[in-house]
Formats: sequence, C-alpha cells, structure tokens
Amino acid sequence: MITREQLAGRDAQLYSLPRFAAGHGVDLAAVPYTGRVLLEALLRAGEPEMAALLAGRLAAGEEAGLEMAFPPARILVQDYTGIPLLVDLAALRSRVDRPERVNPVLPVDVVVDHSVQADWAGRPDAQARNEALEHARNAERYAFLKWARGAFDGVRVIPPGRGIVHQVNLEQLATVVATGADGLLFPDTVIGTDSHTTMVNGLGVLGWGVGGLEAEALMLGLAQPIRIPAIVGVRLTGTVRPGVSPTDVVLTLTRRLREENVRGLLVEFTGPGIDALSAADRCTVANMAPEYGAMAAYFPVDAETLRYLRQTGRRDEDVRLAEAYCRHQHLLREEGGRGPEPRFGRVVDFDLGAVRPSLAGPSQPDQRISIPELPDSFARFHGGPVRTANGLSDGDVVIASITSCTSTSNPKAMLAAGLLARRAVERGLTVPDRVKTSLSPGSRAVTRYLEDAGLLPHLEKLGFHVAGYGCMTCNGGSGPLNDGVGETVDAHGLNVAAVLSGNRNFEARVHSQVRAGYLASPALVVALALAGTVRTDLESEPLGTGSDGEPVLLADIWPTGAELAALEEEFLTPELFAAAEGDDPGWDAITAPAGPVFPWDEDSTYIRLPAFVGAARPAHAPVRAARALLALGDDVSTDHISPVGSIPQDSPAGVHLRERGVADFNSYGSRRGNHEVMARGTFSNPRLHNALTGPGGSGGTTLHIPSGERLPVHEAARRYEAAGTPLIVLAGKNYGKGSSRDWAAKGPWLLGVRAVLAESFERIHRANLCAMGILPLLLPDGRSWAVLGLTGHEEFALEGLETMRETGTVRVVAGGVAFTARAEVHSTGEWDVLLAGGTLPHLLGRLEAAGQEDGGGAA
Repeated sequence: MITREQLAGRDAQLYSLPRFAAGHGVDLAAVPYTGRVLLEALLRAGEPEMAALLAGRLAAGEEAGLEMAFPPARILVQDYTGIPLLVDLAALRSRVDRPERVNPVLPVDVVVDHSVQADWAGRPDAQARNEALEHARNAERYAFLKWARGAFDGVRVIPPGRGIVHQVNLEQLATVVATGADGLLFPDTVIGTDSHTTMVNGLGVLGWGVGGLEAEALMLGLAQPIRIPAIVGVRLTGTVRPGVSPTDVVLTLTRRLREENVRGLLVEFTGPGIDALSAADRCTVANMAPEYGAMAAYFPVDAETLRYLRQTGRRDEDVRLAEAYCRHQHLLREEGGRGPEPRFGRVVDFDLGAVRPSLAGPSQPDQRISIPELPDSFARFHGGPVRTANGLSDGDVVIASITSCTSTSNPKAMLAAGLLARRAVERGLTVPDRVKTSLSPGSRAVTRYLEDAGLLPHLEKLGFHVAGYGCMTCNGGSGPLNDGVGETVDAHGLNVAAVLSGNRNFEARVHSQVRAGYLASPALVVALALAGTVRTDLESEPLGTGSDGEPVLLADIWPTGAELAALEEEFLTPELFAAAEGDDPGWDAITAPAGPVFPWDEDSTYIRLPAFVGAARPAHAPVRAARALLALGDDVSTDHISPVGSIPQDSPAGVHLRERGVADFNSYGSRRGNHEVMARGTFSNPRLHNALTGPGGSGGTTLHIPSGERLPVHEAARRYEAAGTPLIVLAGKNYGKGSSRDWAAKGPWLLGVRAVLAESFERIHRANLCAMGILPLLLPDGRSWAVLGLTGHEEFALEGLETMRETGTVRVVAGGVAFTARAEVHSTGEWDVLLAGGTLPHLLGRLEAAGQEDGGGAA
C-alpha cells in the first residue's frame, strides 16, 4: 500500500517498509539491507504475501528459496552490448505491423565506451588520434545509435569520449533513490548488460549484470523471474594498513571469496570495517563481484555514500531526499554500524588490516600474489628457461596501462600513480622503449584533478599520456605493440607480459601476442613499467638507476596515505565533476536516419538484420545422432567463446571481410551488429584448447569427425549443418566465466549448437544460453566428460527433452555411455524462453499475440 510521508521538506509517496514490517511482525533490522531492497521491489510489484514470506525467512537467517520478477529502476548498457541489443529490437520492429509496440518501458542509458582503442599511445596527440580513428571506424554504428535514440522512447545515449560506463554510472547516473513518473519514490536499482554493473553496489544501488537478451525482455515489459539466491554476509573488520591500495584490498578479497564459493550468490558487506573504506574503495570492491562469482556485492547507504554524492556534484536537495528516504525505509546504515547487524545464513570474516600489497596473475583475476611472489609466479607460468632475442626477453613488460573503471574511479589510486610518477621523474627514472604505456581515465574528471594537482605532466613524462576515455586496454582494445616488439615476439615465440589496473587478465585478452597478464594498482603499473619486467621483486630489487647513479627502490618513491588524503581534499570538488562532461564535435557531426523502422543495408558490414530473429529452434525438438563441435576443459571464459579484440587477416572473419572489400577490420566488438562476422569468430581464441584436435591443436580449429579433417570451427559447423547434424559442446568447470557477452551464446546458436554439457556454469552465461534456446546441462556428480568415459567422438542422443521441464533432467546416450544430466534452468521464465527457442522468438510470439488481440499482428 502506498503511503505519504514528509521527507526532506516535501510530500513523498512510497511503499513504507517499517509499516509493512510492523503489520507482518517482521524484525526489519534482522533482514539484510539487500533483502530490504528486494522487499520494496516485491511491494511495488503488488506481491505483499511473497514479501512477507521473504522477510520472515531472511530475518531468520534462512535462504529465500523464492522466485520473483525483479523490477529495476533502469537499464544500463555499453555500446558493445548495447548496439546488438538495439539491433535486435530494431529487427523486431521490422517484423510487426505496429513498430511502436517494440519500445522500452524502462529508461535505458547507453554509454559509448568500448569502441575507442589504444592504437596510439605514449605521445601527446594519442587521444586526438585515437578518437579520430574511433569516429572514422564507427560512424555507421554511431549513426545507428543516433537513430535508436530518436526512434525509441526513453533511450539516452552518452556519447563517446565521456568515460567508462560504470564510472559514468557512479559519477553521473546513479541517484540512490529513484522517482517514478507518478512521483513514487523507490530505491535506485539497475540491470546492466555488462557484468561489472555490480560496481554501483558500492553506493547502495542494487544492480547486477545480465545478458542483453534478458535486458531486451525487461525493456519490453516481459518479467524476468529470478530465483533469489542466498545472501552471504562479509564482515569487515580492522583498517587498511599504510601503503596498501584499494586494488590490494579487492584482489585479496577476490581470491578469498572465490575460495568461499559465493558463485551466483548475493554478497553484502557488514561490520565496522566498512567505515575504513571510502565510497570509491567500496565501488572498487563491488566492481570485482564477477571475478569472485557473486551476483552482486552490496554496501548499504550511509554517510560516506551521501558525502560521495555531494562530492560528485549531485544537487543538495536530491542528496537530502535520498538520506531522508533511506532513513525512513531503514536502508541507511548508521556510522560505525551502531545497532544490530543483519542476520545472515553464512558470514565470512575479512580483516582489512591483514591485506598486503598485491597483484593478480598471470592469467586469472583471482590469482592473488604478494609482490615478492611475482617472479616465481611468472616462472611457473612460463615453465622454461628465459629466452632473449633482439633485446627482448621472456617476462618483459610490453604493455603497461592505467585503465578500467575498477581503478580509475578511485581518486586515491589515481593520485598515488601520479605522485609515484612525479618522484620517479625527479629521480631520473625512465620507461624502456619496448613498453607501450597508456592512460585511459574512466571519466574526464580524472584528467582534470590530475592536471589541477600538477601530476599529469609527470605521468606523461613516463609515457602515460591520455589515450582516450573508455575501457581500451582492459577490454582488449590495446592496439599494436610498440614498433618491432610484436614481430620479435612472433618470430621467437617469446612469452611477454602486460600489466594493467583492470579487472580481467585472461590469456590473450589484453593482446593476442601477450600471454601473461597481471592486475595491479595504478601505482604498481607505473612501477612495473619502470622496471620493465615481471621477473623482479619490487620490494627488494630496484626499479632502476637514478640520474645520480644510485639505485631507486619502490619504497623510496611510494606515496603516503596522508599525502593522498590531502590532495583529494584539495582537488576533488563538485565543480570539477560538473565541468567534466563537455561535448564531442565528432559525435555531433554524425547524421542518422529517421523513422520508426531502421533502413537495413544488405551491404553493411556493421549493422545487419540478425538471422536469429524469428528463427525459432525449440529446445524440446529432438536431438539425435548429434556430434560434439568441441570438447573443452575447465575455466573456458566468454573471451574464449565470443570473439574479442582484433580480427586477424587470415581468420574466417577476416577472409569474409576482405571478400567484401573491407580494409580496416576494426575489432570483433565493433562488429557485434553483424552476425556473419561474429559466427565466423566464435570459438576462435588462439588460447582455447579443444581436446578433439589433440595436443598439437590450436584455438579456432576442430575435428570434423565424419571426415577426420581438422577444420576451422565455422567451416566444420557448416558441414554439419549441411548434413542435418545437430551439435553439442562438452566442457568442464566454470564454463562461460568472465564478461557478460551475448555473443558467447548467439555465436554457438548460429553454429548449430543445441546443448552444452558442463560440470558447472558461470551465472550470466548460463542464463544467456537459455535466452538463445541452448540447453545448459550439468554432468552428473561433478564428474568430467572424460571421467564419464566420453571422448567427444561419439554420436549423442538427448532423450526426454519433451518432459524435461517437469523432470528437470535429460537422459544422455553416447556410444556405450549413458547418464542423466540436470537441466540448469533456474526459473519458470527461463523455461518459457528456452522452450520457445530463445528470448527473441518468445518476444515475437507475445507481440504477435498482442497484435492479434487488438487487430494488429506480425508483418
């Protein structure tokens, strides 16, 4: 029931949680804050009985065990995921008589941040050159975005050059408390099509990443039920030691929470240690939730949250309203955690005072190591003697990038890098020529405060010139290595390294020629750029020799916490953030078509009418005499499945583009609006190991079993299609970990994959498979496909598909092996979509039905 209250001097309408709790005998103080947000959402959705049931269970420290349709306040997307999403909606419009039926019912923000690449770096004009290339390469994509902005209601586009989606969300978009069109107040919540949407949880805004297909359904008003997972409390105690960075904290937490197996769960931070973390520190921790596998990682709203809102230029009346609303709704955590802590079914204790300077690598975000362990970690990864050629050696750093919203959103981390750079320059240290250095701030505000503090010139002196505003190196947009470096690496097979202040370091993600990747704080990125190698212990070995001929140790130039606090106090002001938005003349110059239906161009190599709209392949259709397209091991990421980074000239996708007269391939990410390119790049990562090709095989190839030929994956899939052979994929643990990429499910669908049999799935990718009508099946008892006796050469039959919704299982028969696999489908909504053949056929069916009811219909 909506109540009216006086909040911050104004009349307000809301669903009162205290009144609800009192009316149902619920101890609201015992309910985790995350649960309180979910309770309000249930009340807003007209589900008071379910809210009462959920409240009672959470207050008792029990698992929810319930399914709900979560109604977010808004949808947030970046251009790599947002353009395919809008392409799908445009395709739906092309298939119905009344295109206006396909229109978002929720506000949608599209932040253009993924397209800019670090083609140029380490020079004063790097940003101007990269942005000019960005507009030249992506004019067609940006024209489509401008069309979408005009054609769809409620779609807002944040132009290129503004910053990274999650940092823009923190500094500009997040409101903590949302106001509906009817004046109703409710918690600001967000669903994003990027896995690091979780970053905004650091401000008490509940949000998580989903696939674009799930977001499309939400945008069009199709409820997406979620099974509310367990809420795990992470109790923070102690304070961060001097010299320990926010990155050190999050890398240590990431490893710990991976060990605690919080995959797919809701994490909520509690305890007195919260007060030791700034809002920016909390957002750094929340950003990495996908790396420890959590659905979300929530920090309650408190006085520090409100301070951050004011610091970043929010209007005072809006901040006062947010405070009053959260206080009334018992969503405001009191300073020092006064009062009873919420009750959790499981609590993980974490002492901030135990954290030490850290890195993560060389190939996983949860591979936390201490600084002295760095050389040994590389030696184990490299597995052989150090080789040298043309002045370049194994373990040499060839990319050092301050990048990613994870770190660039944190002033403490960025100012530390600037101070360290100043002292390095003053001591006469330089960066080796082989190291490609770049600075990719998450917003223009970062550049402004580095300039105002007098630190940017020192970063530039070491080669850390601003290369652009976007994900860049963190997302694989690192551009070519410095002159001669790539050629030497290829010619001699060297195992070189990248160091970045990002959130993911899977093999070859940063650059296809760079296997080893280490995550580090911005200051450590500068330090390792100076050292020029990861075969060094920065605690005991010098960074280099100063101009006075003396060795310079990291400890000699490391900034203190007091210095950083003083700089932040002086230079981070609300006026700075307000002035940092600006315009983009390149964006303004782009012209776009008009009208409710997009004019598809069959000759376009960027924006194509997708093949999977209206092409239903119901999951319960028979699967007999199927073949394994690939047989994979553990930790296959979406980077392995969905193509990312540059498009090689001789790859199937490269050949396809060359045949169409394309000279500048741009990147796979920029081609996500073209299913022909993306299908040819699926499973093409050079670091993907496919057991069907044996130990000598390479990523991108597979065995076409009937002929015994080793072929590119796309060609093999086409042969199977011509023969009418359905396909499956065999996989191990954590299949689909990493970025939220629809194309990791769309690509396999285009190749003819009907099911994936794995030991376990990462949350978002599992949902994406369902959203494409691909059946995710769990191998029994945690056994691998090899232990079950499979080789991948068998013919497969999936039995019981017609009854799997009732049984939750499928019988798999392959040669002489037979077993029961569980369908990893988590909600009634997922079953509806899966059995319809995917989200788009399901949506189209609903649109057709609605059109027939009122006289319209499909085209």
